Amino acid sequence: MRKKTPLLVILLFALINILQAQEPALTHPDTGGAGWTDLFNADLSNGIFPQGVWSSHDGIITATKDEALWSKKTYHNFIVDLEFKNAKGTNSGVFVHGSDMKKWTENSVEIQIADDFDSEWANSPPSWQCAAIFGHQAATKHIVKKPGEWNHYSITCIGRKIWVVLNGELVNTCDMSLYTSAQTNPDGTKIPAWLSKPLASIELEGHVGFQGKHAGAPIYFRNIRIKELD
Repeated sequence: MRKKTPLLVILLFALINILQAQEPALTHPDTGGAGWTDLFNADLSNGIFPQGVWSSHDGIITATKDEALWSKKTYHNFIVDLEFKNAKGTNSGVFVHGSDMKKWTENSVEIQIADDFDSEWANSPPSWQCAAIFGHQAATKHIVKKPGEWNHYSITCIGRKIWVVLNGELVNTCDMSLYTSAQTNPDGTKIPAWLSKPLASIELEGHVGFQGKHAGAPIYFRNIRIKELD
């Protein structure tokens, strides 16, 4: 006769599975493991973007204009892992929680990508520099590589929290629920006027997006992988 597993043990294992399923990436994860998938098809056929703007060649994705590339699928809790390469003067970003792709500035959260070696961005507010939650919270370190070198991003979104790992280090942890104003951040810094919705009120179910060729400088992405945590 098979001995029954105690209910407490079953509940304990269930709780462990839930916690493991919603664990943030505090370093770069193994994207070859279970649950990981490419965010985009090789031909970008499951992406949303203006025709002719974005293209993929030999696994490298880039744009000719400042138009965003969005996933067709929406996500809630997830980890997105990718590599990006700046050119001189690049200013781009990864968008999460994109609930409105036409009015994305106020209906998404941008994890900033920038060439922090360029004088324009090096002298910009800290929350406009690489690995910042754009307009809201600066990264704790400036470890983006020089233009022409590949960088590694792992971005985890669980509920209203975001964790950003850049080149092997956790450089930003943001609790969106603390950002209840559309004018002033909790540290007293001013929020750009076009970010007109408080982070605390942004819808969480949304598309994942990437900013195109902004301010005349290109951006390059590759190996974009995602894992849902729900």
